[in-house]
Amino acid sequence: MKVTEGDLIQLALAGEFDVIIHGCNCFCTMGAGIALSIKRTFPEAYQADLATESGDRSKLGTISWATQIREGKELIIVNGYTQYNWRGKGVKVEYDAVDSVFKLVKEKFGGKRIGYPAIGAGLAGGDWQKIEAIIREALAGEDHTFVKYKPK
Repeated sequence: MKVTEGDLIQLALAGEFDVIIHGCNCFCTMGAGIALSIKRTFPEAYQADLATESGDRSKLGTISWATQIREGKELIIVNGYTQYNWRGKGVKVEYDAVDSVFKLVKEKFGGKRIGYPAIGAGLAGGDWQKIEAIIREALAGEDHTFVKYKPK
């Protein structure tokens, strides 16, 4: 796992990654945090989310995605269903879902440059140390980078 600071979306637009992943709830909202920025910047990713059934608990641990071509470069934006709901206090991320999401990413997009934020450790309230260990194991052998958000 590489670690860098910056804005995942801007780095992706600059061609640093082939695939970016963010965590989603199962209700097709993408209404806060990086999900909202993804929704605004990559509306196709939101459309991929809307194509799934809202409120379907069986989405946990699965992914949807959209492929964009910007300035001749392909970028895949992955919606990883890592939490069921977004409401209330406490930990909303489900660690087994994070594991499943990243294993699917490796299976479908292995060999590509992969970037992601602190999925599940922000608004979802999860423990980044646990999540980081899950990601390291699931993406072992891949070119993947954790982008610690740092605004310009």
